[in-house]
Amino acid sequence: MAAGPEVTSDALRKEGAATPMLRVSGLAHRYGDDPGVAAAIEDVSFEIGAGELVCIVGPSGCGKSTLLRAIAGLHEPTSGDVVLHGDRVKGVPDDLAVVFQDYSRSLFPWLSVEKNVAFPLRSRVGRAERRARVAEALADVGLEGQGAKYPWQLSGGMQQRVSIARALAYRPALMLMDEPFASVDAQTRADLEDLVRRVRSEHGMTVLLVTHDIDESVYLSDRVLVLSKSPARVVRTLPVDLPAERDQITTRGSAQFVELRTEVARLLKH
Repeated sequence: MAAGPEVTSDALRKEGAATPMLRVSGLAHRYGDDPGVAAAIEDVSFEIGAGELVCIVGPSGCGKSTLLRAIAGLHEPTSGDVVLHGDRVKGVPDDLAVVFQDYSRSLFPWLSVEKNVAFPLRSRVGRAERRARVAEALADVGLEGQGAKYPWQLSGGMQQRVSIARALAYRPALMLMDEPFASVDAQTRADLEDLVRRVRSEHGMTVLLVTHDIDESVYLSDRVLVLSKSPARVVRTLPVDLPAERDQITTRGSAQFVELRTEVARLLKH
């Protein structure tokens, strides 16, 4: 299936600025009911417009994954609200997909690649539509002809492509990604970064991606949300005014990129 016209980051930001798709307000979470238990996140607030690609970066152990799970509806926050499309999130929303860091645990080893990608669609669409979506998603991530294989027959990078394909086949309005490239080698990581930017542009999805990698946060995103050490708060929201068309060599070597990544590093340190 042919992709629609490419949607530029500038156009997406302008569209999303009017009506935020996602609003997080005063979010806090503690593991346990004891008032003395330290908070993992505390008073986190931000908004994301439709079509934006936003990265969250923060110190190790600051609560990034806890924040993402609360947004996904995988656990109820201690206080605060997550609002998606104007509705308060209670449980996992229907039009949301999550890509986790540990692809080896998120894929079913006893199912083929095709069946892994099709799994979330079983009760959502008919068989013919499932086949079409699976084929399109696998093509989007460069895995044509790999559908009959099993995850354990693929490299780590290819397994993570399967996880991304599964999310794409679901056609979510919002895709959450929790350090999705942390377990792959540097070259595969660069390829997957470019893949995420491409499919976001082609499908007009909104993406919220958690990473501990400063350079990755700048390269990928329209904006970077910098978190404090635990309990996490938003220290600053940094616009990334890099060109919509980016590549791993030219973009990362530009003075503007270096300035932005230096500013993120400064915010994390202080």
